[in-house]
Order: sequence, then C-alpha cells, then structure tokens
Amino acid sequence: QVRLVESGGGSVQAGGSLRLSCVGSGRMRDINAMGWYRQAPGKQRELVAVISNGGNTNYADSVKGRFTITRNNAKNTVYLQMDSLKPEDTAVYFCTGGRWVAQYFVENWGQGTQVTVST
Repeated sequence: QVRLVESGGGSVQAGGSLRLSCVGSGRMRDINAMGWYRQAPGKQRELVAVISNGGNTNYADSVKGRFTITRNNAKNTVYLQMDSLKPEDTAVYFCTGGRWVAQYFVENWGQGTQVTVST
C-alpha cells in the first residue's frame, strides 16, 4: 500500500501560479510513476501530468507549456508547478501513484487538494 499526501492547493487569480506537492510513503517500490489527476465540478477526472521514476513525463494538451511536473526520488515527493493559471484549471487535484508501461495505470490516490482560479 502506498500513501499519498498532497499540499499546496489554494485560490489564485488568473495568470497566477501555484505549486502542489505530494509526499509518498509505504511500498513505494511497487510503483514506477507518480502523477496528478484533476476533477472539476460536473466533469470526469482527467490526467494532468505523470512522471516516471526515470524522469520521463507526459502532459495533458490543456496544460502543456504551463504546468511542470518534477520529482525528488530521495524524498518520494512529486511536484506540480502550475503557471499562467486559467479559471478552467479550477478543480480538485489528486496525487497518484502507479505503473507506467505505455499507459499509466493508477493504483493509489491521495485525498485531493482544491485549486481555485478566479477571473
């Protein structure tokens, strides 16, 4: 079992920035990737970004060039730097851990952190 704890959500005006952090603990050797999903009110949960243990990354088209995912393997921590935020980025953001083999399979979820972007 992998436990994931997010922090860093909050409210910001459009054009601003936020940085999310997620610390993993437990059986971290069971996963080879960590990522971020988000869910806006009335919408399906969607993948935002994922990073492998080796540093490979993948982003949703809607956040490319604005969001950056990084990780510190020694600290079992993954970060999501969000710049040029838009109101449509408003959502609950979930940290995830799983296996990335051609496709990212989520096995563990954090509790979520709210990000609100106002005009």
